[in-house]
Amino acid sequence: IFLIIFVVIPVKSSLADWNWVPTGSMNPTILEGDLIYVDKIAYDLRFPLTLHRLARWSDPERGDIVVCFSPEDGTRLVKRVIGLPGDTVELKNDRLILNRRGVGYGLIDPRYTRSLSAGQKEISILAEEELDGAAHAVMSMPSIPAMRSFGPVTVPQGSYFVLGDNRDNSRDSRFFGFVERNAIVGRARGVIVSFDIKDKYQPRFKRFLGSLD
Repeated sequence: IFLIIFVVIPVKSSLADWNWVPTGSMNPTILEGDLIYVDKIAYDLRFPLTLHRLARWSDPERGDIVVCFSPEDGTRLVKRVIGLPGDTVELKNDRLILNRRGVGYGLIDPRYTRSLSAGQKEISILAEEELDGAAHAVMSMPSIPAMRSFGPVTVPQGSYFVLGDNRDNSRDSRFFGFVERNAIVGRARGVIVSFDIKDKYQPRFKRFLGSLD
């Protein structure tokens, strides 16, 4: 009990944590059933069990995968930072326009698709999206109703615009608005373990101890 109260809880609250992902909003980068490692000192140091910052050394950058609290209902979310304070963000048919310029898209690296089911691949369009010189995977699902066009909106100071990599199956800043800086509690760095919750919790060994980008 002493160990849990004075070691485990403070460490999970302020330094490092893990987060099970139950939904596909970050497919194909993060899959349902991934247990991700959350670096809680990526940007600052918080007092345990609070949102009070003891020190701050950096802020989220475009492309970072962050853990944050939804301004809608306080749910803990995993999303990608798209818009920084002062940025103008727009979507046109699932194509991202940032500060009035369309971002680049290219063919997806096969490593992102190897853990997707055949059914997912069949109904999805996959690509790599480039933000500030770094590419990450995104997907769309044309067969389902979704908000594929949005904005333009300008991100206010002290806030961020976040999206899921699965653009057609994510509740994100298009729906609940901007995420305040204080609501961002860490950066997702990697996958610890992964189990296919849609197929009898079969382990996805190739995803164990994998990095996230």
